[in-house]
Order: sequence, then structure tokens, then C-alpha cells
Amino acid sequence: MKLSAFSKFASGGFEALLAIPFIGGSIVVFSGYSALSIALVLHIITLLIAFTYRTAKLPSVSGLVAVFLGWIPVVGWILHTIAAVWILASAFRDAAR
Repeated sequence: MKLSAFSKFASGGFEALLAIPFIGGSIVVFSGYSALSIALVLHIITLLIAFTYRTAKLPSVSGLVAVFLGWIPVVGWILHTIAAVWILASAFRDAAR
């Protein structure tokens, strides 16, 4: 598996976990919001890998936006869902290449 696909699967999977209603919010709140810091690091690493391998960068940028606005209850849920779908779709595209 290509490194770009692997990193997108990892960050997209974490986004998907945070997008689960109530469970994702509980993870964020009970971790003292450090789950968003973990997601931030994952998205930055994934973005750097996307630049290196010249793959899609906007899915990782959407993940960064979801992280920065993830503390807002309903908005965070919607953004995490959109980012997870977009990143995972990009991961499948990278894996198919």
C-alpha cells in the first residue's frame, strides 16, 4: 500500500471515529480536547505526505478545518463527517493508483 493512501486511511478513520454522534463528542470532551490535537498532527503529516507524493491535498485541508472548528457541537459533527468521507474517498483513489 502506498504511504499516501495509508496516511489518508489513518487520518480519515480517526475523523470517522470523531464523526460518530455522541461517541465522537464524548471522546473529544473527555480527552480534554486532546483528541483534536491528535487529529491535527495526523492531518498535518498526511498533508505533508500528500505534497511529497503529489496526491490530493484538499481532503487533508478539510480535516484541518474540521479540527479547528470541531469544538462547536453540531458544526464539528458535520465537518468531521464531511472530512472523513472526503479523506477516505481520496485514500481509496490513492490505493487504486
